[in-house]
Amino acid sequence: MEITKREIIISVAIAAVMLIVGFFISGKITDMQNDKNAEYQKAVHIEDSELFRYGMDTNVGNAFVYGDLQAVDTVTFDEIGGEYLHVEKIEERYERHEREVTETDSEGKKHTKVEVYYEWEIEDRESKHSENIMFCGIEFPHDKIPYSLDNHIETIKSGREYSWKSGEFVKVRYKYYGTSSKHTGTVYTKLSDGTISDNSRFFKDYTIEQALDSCTHSVANEMFWALWIALTAGAVIGFCYFDNKWLEN
Repeated sequence: MEITKREIIISVAIAAVMLIVGFFISGKITDMQNDKNAEYQKAVHIEDSELFRYGMDTNVGNAFVYGDLQAVDTVTFDEIGGEYLHVEKIEERYERHEREVTETDSEGKKHTKVEVYYEWEIEDRESKHSENIMFCGIEFPHDKIPYSLDNHIETIKSGREYSWKSGEFVKVRYKYYGTSSKHTGTVYTKLSDGTISDNSRFFKDYTIEQALDSCTHSVANEMFWALWIALTAGAVIGFCYFDNKWLEN
């Protein structure tokens, strides 16, 4: 691929325009992040259930609240026992599959054959969760503070079962994931109308200072520039790749 002087000039112009647009967008991202950081910095810090209740009753606004999050009514599956805030059971089957594979022999001739292989596939899911949770001594519906299924509890192998997909009897196993019934951490939320905001953020095992640092530390601009530079390079390379004879006129 031969690159002409005119293509080099146009490529430089494209890169310059992309950089100008990039700086504009980056500035907007910085402004938005600064606004969010100001919001986080102004949020009140609470580590006491009485102040927590007072803040909700008096519409104190944004707050970082440190305390214990626990299930009011724990859940489990009989086969694994224990007490959990949220638990999920996943049924997996070792299903049969076929695919065509092309091989080249010692004489350079290609041969296609059907290869059989097996892999685990999810067949079904079942989950249970506590209807109510308690945070910092006050009870809420479970969906006020989302939490993740962060622990693999156990895998139980079962007997073979008939699969309508493959027409064979296949291996079956059940995998269990769950969230323990009690955690300590910080919630970022809005206190108003006697409650907390929906989908409040829970920072497991974080102090208020650690949660604040996590909220105010953003890599959005770095991610944007990495993507934007790659896009700019792609635009320049793409321009040079095409036939640009019109530049010779």
